[in-house]
Amino acid sequence: MSNFMLLNGPNLNLLGTREPEIYGDVTLEEIESNLKLITDKSNDELLCFQSNAEHELVEKIHEAKQEKVKCIIFNPGAFTHSSIALRDALSGVGLPFIEVHISNIYSREDFRQKSFLSDIAEGVISGLGIEGYVLALESAIKKFK
Repeated sequence: MSNFMLLNGPNLNLLGTREPEIYGDVTLEEIESNLKLITDKSNDELLCFQSNAEHELVEKIHEAKQEKVKCIIFNPGAFTHSSIALRDALSGVGLPFIEVHISNIYSREDFRQKSFLSDIAEGVISGLGIEGYVLALESAIKKFK
């Protein structure tokens, strides 16, 4: 059994009601449930965490190493464009991660088009809606199990 971690940053707790024209109408809880079905089938475990607080996400990244997480699936939300602390935490633990964005950040406002994380990520999935989470997890299971 391998551990995988799903991290979601600020405002992703509002999925399902927040700007449905951009983010859809599926809740974060529904996304987590669907992803856990995938890890159940592969006999793996998915650890899920969401926070609006940068320091709590940093702590979870640190814990991922202790939890023997094989890969982190991470939608950092707005911290994508501002958090050197998250970048340093991800680099510090040395675990592979896949950056996921529901919307295509490269077709949005200029300030959203710069990611502090993409260049150190194993891969980036942007603009495929919630399917991006599924693709990221399936890829992580194939590559890091």
